Amino acid sequence: MPPKRRAPSSRQAAPKRPSKLAKEHGLTADQEAEIREAFGLFAVQHPDHDDSKEGVLRKDDVRRCLISLNLTPEKSELPEILSTIDPLETGFVPFMPFFAYAAIATHSKDDSEGEDDDDEDDEDDYHEENDQVQVNAAFKLFTHGGPGPITLAHLRRVAKELKEDVPDDVLKDMIREANGGAKGKGRDTGGVGVEEFESVMRRAGVSFG
Repeated sequence: MPPKRRAPSSRQAAPKRPSKLAKEHGLTADQEAEIREAFGLFAVQHPDHDDSKEGVLRKDDVRRCLISLNLTPEKSELPEILSTIDPLETGFVPFMPFFAYAAIATHSKDDSEGEDDDDEDDEDDYHEENDQVQVNAAFKLFTHGGPGPITLAHLRRVAKELKEDVPDDVLKDMIREANGGAKGKGRDTGGVGVEEFESVMRRAGVSFG
């Protein structure tokens, strides 16, 4: 008799665990993989962004990349999107700002598809999460995609990119004003965390809703 074939295993592959990045933006591992794959299809290397290992998107490719993710924005929305993810108008978008926006667009799409089933509590929870995603995205624009806090070096880089000659004393005062000069409280006096950054933005009248 021929040997019996082994029955196929009934075990299913373990679901992928979301990375820290995916968790920060409220995405699954599969959603993160889709965004990375789409970004990789359109990304190019640029000498001014050699620290961006994933490459950068040309601004003209941002809409095409979003279309490939089924997150098609209206053409009229594109200037606002670009001003958010390329605030210095370099013409190129690194991975982290694009990822943060794609996460927001993904949540907005999921929310609109499930509107019929949402109750008011779910709606409030979603908006709180969505606000935090947008805060994190704006924060990472200052930290160049890093975890933070925002330091004097980060502010120097932003000033340089804006071609502004701002003395270090002024930059240090900005940091102290943001973190309250938090000496002796276990926090770096020279850094601004996400919560402090959000507080400054809201005091300045920036809406994340």
